[in-house]
Amino acid sequence: MTQSPRNHSSLSTSFIARVGLLSALALIFSYVEAIIPYSPAVPGIKLGIANVVTVIALYKFGSKDAVCVSVIRIVIAGLLFNGLFGMLYSLAGATLSLAGMIGLKYTDKFSVVGVSMAAGVLHNLGQLLVASALIEDLRIFIYFPVLLFSGIAAGILVGVAAALILRSLIL
Repeated sequence: MTQSPRNHSSLSTSFIARVGLLSALALIFSYVEAIIPYSPAVPGIKLGIANVVTVIALYKFGSKDAVCVSVIRIVIAGLLFNGLFGMLYSLAGATLSLAGMIGLKYTDKFSVVGVSMAAGVLHNLGQLLVASALIEDLRIFIYFPVLLFSGIAAGILVGVAAALILRSLIL
């Protein structure tokens, strides 16, 4: 029996399976975060635990995997939990965040925690940019110092978790 030639498409079976599993895991984390009550005094601030999976995907498998996992998770979570505007805010934040993570990671000058911390800040900045465009008012940027510190704190926590997991992975 002869083997059929391998299909050399850019979407290999292992890539699809890996991204599917990582996206499902990130979606579970998004669900957990969606059911956690947050303080109404500080709207929009979340830990971003699903980003642990994105950071792991970036460091273990590369930027293509990280981008795919992030976009799939955001779209599905938007449809299930966050709504259209939540999806829009998350996509804007993820775009800046992923660009920053990919750029910083490939300089080899930043730790996983440093890259994650920058990503947390950039994510919040992306969301603020969308909010200011939607409401057509730049005064919303007065909220940026709060988002800056929350992004740093969340980024550190996500980065530490991702670094610990990456050390123990045998993939």
